[in-house]
Amino acid sequence: MSTSVPPDAQNTPGVEPTTYGDGEYPMPSSQPMLLRGVRWGIIATVASMVLFAVIGYLTRGSVGLAGGLIGAGIGGVLLLITVGSIAFANRFVRSPVYLQIFMGIVMGAFVVKLIAFVVAALLLRDQPWLDPQILFIALVTTVLVSIIIDVIIVAKARVPYVDLTP
Repeated sequence: MSTSVPPDAQNTPGVEPTTYGDGEYPMPSSQPMLLRGVRWGIIATVASMVLFAVIGYLTRGSVGLAGGLIGAGIGGVLLLITVGSIAFANRFVRSPVYLQIFMGIVMGAFVVKLIAFVVAALLLRDQPWLDPQILFIALVTTVLVSIIIDVIIVAKARVPYVDLTP
């Protein structure tokens, strides 16, 4: 499938106008870092769910168990949607409208997260079968742990400052 050639592609060394859009474009250099973030985010979410389920059960019984599981689960899933949407959007790097697709996917994921959080907050408000304090503590702690993991991954990543793609 051939796509239209941008005007600057004809003057770019190494880019043949007939193969633009069909040539081999490597994934962005940040992709391994994003996939590492998804992997560690899943591990942190599962560990937080287990930890807060135990803490919730020991402190408040079954309502604490439900609050801990749901709070840690919501916190982990909402943050994984962000990293996952960026990693998924990078699959369209070969498209001539990559930036538009990328921003559409990432901003769409943000809107979905916002709506999901509001709906979850409204549905879980004043539920007698869960402890809202444990839910809040688990949610905030899971978000903070995920942010710390993301900062560590980005700080240790070796991403070049220049783009080597033609």
